[in-house]
Amino acid sequence: MAKAKVYFSPVIEPETVLRLYAALGAELPGKVAVKVHSGEVGNQNFIRPPFWKPMVDQVQGTIVECNTAYEGKRNTTAAHWETMKLHGWTDIAPVDIMDEDGEIALPVEGGKHLKENFVGKNLENYDSLLVLSHFKGHPMGGFGGALKNISIGIASSHGKAHIHAAGTDQNMWDADHDSFLESMAESAKSIVQHFPGRIAYINVMANMSVDCDCCAVAEDPQIRDIGVQASLDPLALDQACLDLVYASDDPGKSHLIQRIESRNGVHTLDTAQQLDFASREYELVQL
Repeated sequence: MAKAKVYFSPVIEPETVLRLYAALGAELPGKVAVKVHSGEVGNQNFIRPPFWKPMVDQVQGTIVECNTAYEGKRNTTAAHWETMKLHGWTDIAPVDIMDEDGEIALPVEGGKHLKENFVGKNLENYDSLLVLSHFKGHPMGGFGGALKNISIGIASSHGKAHIHAAGTDQNMWDADHDSFLESMAESAKSIVQHFPGRIAYINVMANMSVDCDCCAVAEDPQIRDIGVQASLDPLALDQACLDLVYASDDPGKSHLIQRIESRNGVHTLDTAQQLDFASREYELVQL
């Protein structure tokens, strides 16, 4: 596949997000779903709604999320709505918890583990997708970025468990770890194919804890903020973020790198490359 362009700025401001998005030349027609991470109650690191508001306004989008598959303040629709209001998401744009009324199954082509990816039913109401991700560590995935946001993030509550269990009926926490990572890449492919040519991705590399925004009690970041990146390719974008972490001269990066490597996080990218729905090769364009 041809090299994807990844646009980068070290300046982390809402205006930067708008500039990077403009550089993409993206065409997001019709009704735009804007995927964010709502943040678990108690988490101090998630990207707050006011930061994303100008970008959401730019595409006149609807903020979308799906319920979780574990205990917390987002595992039921009622609790999730409370969290969306508490964190201020409902103050900046319309919000849609997409699996509030059930789920639909998207086909997974060429999957080793998944034949279907179960996503929030309301995904079928949208024509385009804007993926606004917080790049950071993750207790299971090693790191979370664009690929995780369109896989686990868009999966319904049941769909999340299905991915974690690598398409089996076993307990989702007992599945083979690499099979879980491979299943994330497989489910991501189904989303890319559902919106062919109608997705744009933006990653913010700030507050990069080793823990996810899904953690109510998360470690404070030890690596300094790096910047904002945008691409039309989720694999290229996540690879570029990883490369910038490794290239950083901040000694605090070792903490995040240890988390990524101890969970074999790069295996998700390896699998996405093998599934051939995105490009790992990229050209970094600094604005």
